[in-house]
Parts: sequence; structure tokens; C-alpha cells
Amino acid sequence: MEKIEELIAKDLLSIRAVFFRPDQPFTWASGIKSPVYCDNRLTLTAPNVRNDVENALADVVKTCYPDAEVLMGTSTAGIAHAAIVGHLLSMPMGYVRSGAKDHGRQNQIEGKLEKGQKVVVIEDLISTGGSVIEVVDVLREAGAIVLGVASIFTYGMKKGLERLAAAKVKNVSLTNFDTVARIAAEQGYIEKKDVERLIAFRNDPQDESWIKKE
Repeated sequence: MEKIEELIAKDLLSIRAVFFRPDQPFTWASGIKSPVYCDNRLTLTAPNVRNDVENALADVVKTCYPDAEVLMGTSTAGIAHAAIVGHLLSMPMGYVRSGAKDHGRQNQIEGKLEKGQKVVVIEDLISTGGSVIEVVDVLREAGAIVLGVASIFTYGMKKGLERLAAAKVKNVSLTNFDTVARIAAEQGYIEKKDVERLIAFRNDPQDESWIKKE
């Protein structure tokens, strides 16, 4: 049986949700040059891929977080995934805004959440870990017990891993940068010689020496 991380990697590549362009790097909002563009929202418009992703996320919740009582999506990318997985598992879900509303009840957490409830955060991707840690902090401040995160994709960046560890946040991703890069080379999306360059970026995004061609 095909490993889930390889299946999801192939799925994401097939719809170009993860798209590698090492010779023409993308520029992130932070100014960092990146050989990869990741948009897991595209999984929502590809029914076969969406089924793989949502069923795999449901399996992560059941297997890795069996005591979970509520799912909370990150705003905005994790909301739809949390809703679908919540439906599959017959679990309540909600989501956490990036900031409190300035009107109405001024909620930052949408959906019913009781103090002491055990929560799993649903996220689309993990890079430096900052945004998902902010969500976890909001939930913890509200009295929730955050069991961890279930995400579709992780870069596996050192900074992200260190920040998650420091915040005592467990993350389980369906697939990862290294697996997607390897399969991208195997299937001809990129040259095999480019994998080393991609891993160099993953190891230190601030060091742009990977951009130089041999």
C-alpha cells in the first residue's frame, strides 16, 4: 500500500498545489526567494485530491489525537478542511480569526468552545510555524486543551520545528517538503539535480546560494 505522504505528495503535484520553480524563484512577502509555490486551497477544487486529503486528515485526528473533542481551523486556509473533516468524523468545528472582530460580539474564536475541551487545530501548511502558534495561543487563553495540529504540508524548516517545540505544539503533516521534492524529480516536474538545491533552501531560506546554477 502506498504511503500516505507519497500519495498526498503526488496529489499536490498533480494539481500544482505545490509547484517547484528553482530556476525562476518566487518572492515571498518577507522578501525571501523561494523555489516553491504552495497553494493547498487548490485541493478544494479537485474532488479526487480533496477526498484523499480530507480522509487522510480524518485518519490523523483519529489515530494521533483520539481524545479530540473539537476541531478548529486556521483562518482562512484551514476553515474548509476543518469543516469537511468535522463532517467526516461527526465532530464539532469552528475556526480562529487572525484578530478579534471589531463589531458584534467581537469574537476571535468562531464556534462553540468550552473551557477544558480538547482541541485539534487543522492547518493547510506549516513553514516557520508562527501563524499556527498564534492560533494555539488564542485557544489556550480561552481555556482549551490543544492536543496538537493536523496539517496537509510542512516545509520542515529548522526555525518552524524549533518554534513548535518551544511552544509545546505537536504537528502531524500528511506530507512534507522533502517527499514532494523527491517525487517531483522522479516524475519529471523538476530535474533530479535540483533536489539538492531545494533541500538547501529548506535548510536555510535566508541563504540564497542555492539559486546559483552549477
